Amino acid sequence: MRIKRTTPRSGISRRTRLIAVSTGLVAAAAIAIPSANASEAPTTFSSAELNSVSKSVLKADIPGTAWAVDSKTNRVVVTVDNTVSQAEIAKIKQQAGADAGALTIKRTPGTFTKLIEGGDAIYTSTGRCSLGFNVRSSNGTEYFLTAGHCTKVGDIWYANSARTTVLGTTVSTGFPGDDYAIVRYTNSSIAKPGTANGVDITRAATPSVGTTVIRDGSTTGAHSGRVTALNATVNYGGGHIVSGLIQTTVCAEPGDSGGPLYGSNGTAYGLTSGGSGNCSSGGTTFFQPVTKALSDYGLSVY
Repeated sequence: MRIKRTTPRSGISRRTRLIAVSTGLVAAAAIAIPSANASEAPTTFSSAELNSVSKSVLKADIPGTAWAVDSKTNRVVVTVDNTVSQAEIAKIKQQAGADAGALTIKRTPGTFTKLIEGGDAIYTSTGRCSLGFNVRSSNGTEYFLTAGHCTKVGDIWYANSARTTVLGTTVSTGFPGDDYAIVRYTNSSIAKPGTANGVDITRAATPSVGTTVIRDGSTTGAHSGRVTALNATVNYGGGHIVSGLIQTTVCAEPGDSGGPLYGSNGTAYGLTSGGSGNCSSGGTTFFQPVTKALSDYGLSVY
């Protein structure tokens, strides 16, 4: 039996592939807030200094922030959503101390959130998410990947909203810290194509900054953009901090959570973790690298 989409999606044909997208979006309106007087800060910073500044942003623990090192500008770029106050920005700078000049702070509209639905729909007892990529172990056992935060609302996954067709059960979750989950199929009658929106996924890799990528989800369908940073960290609040993420200009909206990030050449890159914004005005999304989940559990795409 093939899984059919239970939620209509304009402009996207009904597909049998299962794909997922994960957590928050970010419409990056780059309004830079000066972080230090240029005369008081060095023009360049060492890798150790930039790493120290990144740790200081983490230590400040301000929900609604995301940050990554920009090698081109030699700065730690901190994106703050509309919940972050000027006092909290001051706290971030204070935590950086003498290296506050290494900070570039950009404000973005919207709020970083984790989105529990999207892609080709998969359901838990109380929530809805999306399947990302179908994967296999070396002995042929079949699994699928989705967002780790999705498993916080249930571990048994269904193919339909009535929760009558079981897909499988979560066997491992990486969240927070990471944002992926591995689900083992228990239903042998379900077709499990190794595709994403009709693209045959044959390999997994880490993209480079500037790479053109595609994100897919049930709310907004397929959209493309480019990678703007690697190894980004996002603080969603409530102790939910995720690191090592791929940051992109691809838009997404609630319902696109857990879905796949991939290239037109069939390379799997990531699972949607979160961000803010929408597909009318644009946005920024953050993705869990798929290579991390595959490596941790000895799995592969096909």
